Amino acid sequence: MATLRQLEYLVTVVDTGSFTQAAELLHVTQPALSHQIRALESSLGGPLLERLPRAIRPTPMGRAVLPHARAALAESERLHTAARRAAGLEGGELEVATVYSVSLGILPPVLRAWRRQHPGVRIRLREFAHADQLQAAMAAGQADLAIGPTPADWEGPIRDLGIEEFVIVLPNDDPLASQPPGPLALAMLADRAWVRYAPGNGLADLLDQACRQAGFTPTTAVHAEQTSAAPLLAAAGLGPALVPANIVPLDFDGLLRLPDPPVRRTLTAYTRTRPDPLTTTFADLLARQACVVPTHIQALATAQNSTP
Repeated sequence: MATLRQLEYLVTVVDTGSFTQAAELLHVTQPALSHQIRALESSLGGPLLERLPRAIRPTPMGRAVLPHARAALAESERLHTAARRAAGLEGGELEVATVYSVSLGILPPVLRAWRRQHPGVRIRLREFAHADQLQAAMAAGQADLAIGPTPADWEGPIRDLGIEEFVIVLPNDDPLASQPPGPLALAMLADRAWVRYAPGNGLADLLDQACRQAGFTPTTAVHAEQTSAAPLLAAAGLGPALVPANIVPLDFDGLLRLPDPPVRRTLTAYTRTRPDPLTTTFADLLARQACVVPTHIQALATAQNSTP
């Protein structure tokens, strides 16, 4: 049976690429480290590491075992952290995972309020490009709480935070600026080259799906590697962009239109199991403070939807 200590040895050797460096980090002798790796290989029934002249790399079996080893170590650390919280031995640490757009538009004011109310609790933030990556990381035990689109087939607790609106961004001098300020049919932009998100970003899938439903496939003017760059590039005239409304600031220098049909998604906070008191406290603050649709976007929606 593999032990947590053996799994820690395996992960450290792979991460450092060296038995010598791993032994130094783990404060053990190299022979003791090698013995424990051999014992782990014997327990699992095959070699986990390939020793090259100047490097160490995992074998196919090692690559299969490695994600489970990391998850087991992360869960063990979380167990000890939860115990320390319950015993009141320290302020604690909360690991929060989310997608890029949420960390840009929603989380900053929440984290600011948290720091004021709980200065002794450290927040560690992990960001992911795609909701599927976020859900996989949460399932693997890499965070206490995940914030993002509603996860598929999730068995743990889920809390709705609200429905996120998306807006079309164009330059202020775009020909469409002369039209009445109502919702803009996506089909009217079918012949435009778009500011699209980098492949692997979940917002790229969302844009493609919205355009398909409008009857066209968007062409590419530029791929925005950073989510925050998309509205800026669109406002500069490189092409239209479809962006989460909550990442657009109040004084944004660009033309904003709601898409027709609307593009929306529900944002949630979710955990693997019943959350501990610290996680529950953060989730409660998040539910109160999270501004999924900013006030200026609500006003825009009211104005555009009331236009004849």
